Amino acid sequence: MQIPIKYIPNEIENKWYDYWMKHDYFHSEPDNREPYTIVIPPPNVTGVLHMGHMLNNTIQDVLIRRARLKGFNACWVPGTDHASIATEAKVVNKLADEGIAKSDLTRDEFLKHAWDWTHKHGGVILEQLKKLGASCDWERTKFTLDDDLSESVIDTFIDLYNKGLIYRGYRMVNWDPEAKTTLSDEEVEYIEKQGKLYYVDYKIEGSDEVVRIATTRPETILGDTAVCVNPQDKRFTHLKGKKVIVPIADRVIPIIEDNYVDMEFGTGCLKITPAHDPNDKVIGEKHKLEVIDIFNDDASLNSFGLHYKGQDRFEARKAIVKELEEKGYINKIEDYNNKIGISERTKAIIEPKISAQWFLKMEEMVKPAIKAVADGEINFFPKHYVNTYNHWLEEIRDWNISRQLWWGQQIPAFFYGDGVADYVIAKTKEEAFELAKQKLSVSSSAVENSFTINDLRQENDVLDTWFSSWLWPMSVFDGIRNPDNKDMQYYYPTNDLVTAPDIIFFWVARMIFAGYEFKNTKPFSNVYFTGIVRDKQGRKMSKSLGNSPDPIKMMEEHGADGVRAGLLLSAAAGNDLLFDLELVKQGKGFANKIWNGFRLLRGWETNEKVAQPKSAEMAIKWYEAKFQQALESIEKSFEQYRLSEALMTIYKLLWDDFSSWYLEMVKPAFGQPIDPKTLKATNQFFEDNMKILHPFMPFITEEIWQYMGDRTPDEALIVSNYPVQKGYDSKIITDFEMLKEVVSGIRTIRKDKNISFKNTIDLAVMNAEKFTTDFDAIISKMGNVANLGYVSEKVETALSFRVKSNEYFIPMSGAIDIEAEKVKLKEELKYTEGFLRSVQGKLKNERFVNNAPEKVVTIERQKEAEAIAKIETLKKSIASL
Repeated sequence: MQIPIKYIPNEIENKWYDYWMKHDYFHSEPDNREPYTIVIPPPNVTGVLHMGHMLNNTIQDVLIRRARLKGFNACWVPGTDHASIATEAKVVNKLADEGIAKSDLTRDEFLKHAWDWTHKHGGVILEQLKKLGASCDWERTKFTLDDDLSESVIDTFIDLYNKGLIYRGYRMVNWDPEAKTTLSDEEVEYIEKQGKLYYVDYKIEGSDEVVRIATTRPETILGDTAVCVNPQDKRFTHLKGKKVIVPIADRVIPIIEDNYVDMEFGTGCLKITPAHDPNDKVIGEKHKLEVIDIFNDDASLNSFGLHYKGQDRFEARKAIVKELEEKGYINKIEDYNNKIGISERTKAIIEPKISAQWFLKMEEMVKPAIKAVADGEINFFPKHYVNTYNHWLEEIRDWNISRQLWWGQQIPAFFYGDGVADYVIAKTKEEAFELAKQKLSVSSSAVENSFTINDLRQENDVLDTWFSSWLWPMSVFDGIRNPDNKDMQYYYPTNDLVTAPDIIFFWVARMIFAGYEFKNTKPFSNVYFTGIVRDKQGRKMSKSLGNSPDPIKMMEEHGADGVRAGLLLSAAAGNDLLFDLELVKQGKGFANKIWNGFRLLRGWETNEKVAQPKSAEMAIKWYEAKFQQALESIEKSFEQYRLSEALMTIYKLLWDDFSSWYLEMVKPAFGQPIDPKTLKATNQFFEDNMKILHPFMPFITEEIWQYMGDRTPDEALIVSNYPVQKGYDSKIITDFEMLKEVVSGIRTIRKDKNISFKNTIDLAVMNAEKFTTDFDAIISKMGNVANLGYVSEKVETALSFRVKSNEYFIPMSGAIDIEAEKVKLKEELKYTEGFLRSVQGKLKNERFVNNAPEKVVTIERQKEAEAIAKIETLKKSIASL
């Protein structure tokens, strides 16, 4: 079979991916093998591939392909997330472009548009993952709004409600006025923002006196229901029992006392707005204050905003400040740095808002999750994320699980009256009707006349998207609805989770909660947190900065294997990845190196009559040991999820040890055949190399594997057997390192003296190290040495170099310019003598010797010994000339 001169990724990647798909290598069914299971962190259904996805899914594919090679029944479940806030926002914007407002549609009409959008744009990212080589079990693809997964979510809600863990209550929540929904605490980001601190005077009722308050939000003055002072503050004791008049609103509100007020902050007087500040709400409840909400859902002012009704909150702020200034209420305005909350999704500034919401109690649920990680039942890599995890769980508050959206699982609460508790929880409206009748305690005949099923109205809110994805490791195997099914029994708990650290709270912790709550066991054994992909300047990649390359174009240009290798070579375990396109080019270059090495091998012809040379025999023994040493290192790297280190070990093995040394050592002379024994061993090495590289670079390895023999589908590389670890001779590896130095010494002299490699040389060795002679044949071949002998004394008129205590001599035989060589050696001697004086100066310094670490002093003494030995050699060489 003709092998192409160049490796062209685009021509072979689709071929092999289609081949893998055709033969169902990715699909898994329960059998008698040990399972290895990963569930994909489901990307947003309408998302497209970015660099973070590339890194995350490359790592998952490496783990799953390696497990498949090691004989596990590997199952990687793919899928997408319905992403309530993000998807609904996109649909609303799309409708707006068509002149349609969401408010003009019924829920069903809107959901039809949302499903149309999802069917049109959804799943693109999964197709893009195929370009990367992701070996997911596509037959198991799930979507968090699939009927079975949605039913699991509803069943879970009902179960938790019946356990008393879900409740409905009025709480101060994080309100996103752009998405018009509540957010959990974890969905709020905090940023520093330059603002203003306004000092405003409130007139005391029936007096010319004023109290001065400081506020960053003058627009909320219209919602004030009290002014509060600290009862210990003697400046304000005369105000006890008095009232003030709210500027602009002209409402009379009380002055109250509470120890909450910090006497040192601002003026010592605090305006209390219970509807728009969580701390004010607590004080308001304590003192039974009125609650005045001045905002609509979009953060424009409502009727309590008086003549500013309909204005955006920030426009209203400017106008209110202007009016306060005109009326003399503003005392002064100062610059003020403030930390504000913004929506993680929309980046809108969060508005604290009192609202009826659904909550899940967390206090008891977190306890087994904390214990599981503390006891090592679940392991985090890198381990420092344990502290982050514990800190959050120890400070956790009840989870606000309701969202004011339509895209998602509608909360199964049915209201039969206007009271706060006038609702029932049920899976269907029919079940709800029966429960409602029981709660109303009316007879069936009365119900027929006064209460019908049509009187029930279902809660409009949907459940937080994370309330579906926290079930993901179970729900993808139908483990909530049918806990005893064979898939659930076989694949769960899963093995590894690969995810970004920014969703450790949103998703990782909550999946652990769910695992112990519903199955009383962990959902996975190990969590590997990837770093964040950044550019070379350390900036997070984003479209707005224009620093994020298009992954698809990058794969088209450099090949999927090159991109995968480049990403992983950049990615130290758990640390942020400083992405550099040069590393992708390095990955592409690596693929070309492997391809050229294979072409070299396939170009050799064999002859049964050719005996195996000693050089090849020793090269084979060395590479067998070197491969096993690398395999041992790779295994240790995988145990610690240091995939970058594992790939670098393979990279050095194949590039340096195999290509640069082994192939050169066994390569037959030009036009000559290779012996069959060496060719067989070399082919086996190449196959083993492809096996360990396959998880990282699946396409080129499968292409080469298939060229190496006539393979049946059962013999494809993707389902072959991973090399087995064996004992190895570590001494031959150590000895070979010295051999490398000898060969390098010969090559250096050839280069420096312009001695062509075509010309043979003689080599004499003073073997003080008692170095093995087993490698003499390799030294002779790699150095083109005609005669290699051992001497007890220095060789006159010869060039020399040292390796450890051994000295190597190459007779000049009249081929070298003696005078030029003497000048060069004298310059080198002068430099080395200067270096020695510098080192000895340090060692004569008692302060250095007594205070420097012992290791540092030892290194300096070693430098001294080496310099002395080198000077001796140089002097001998000069004398011989």
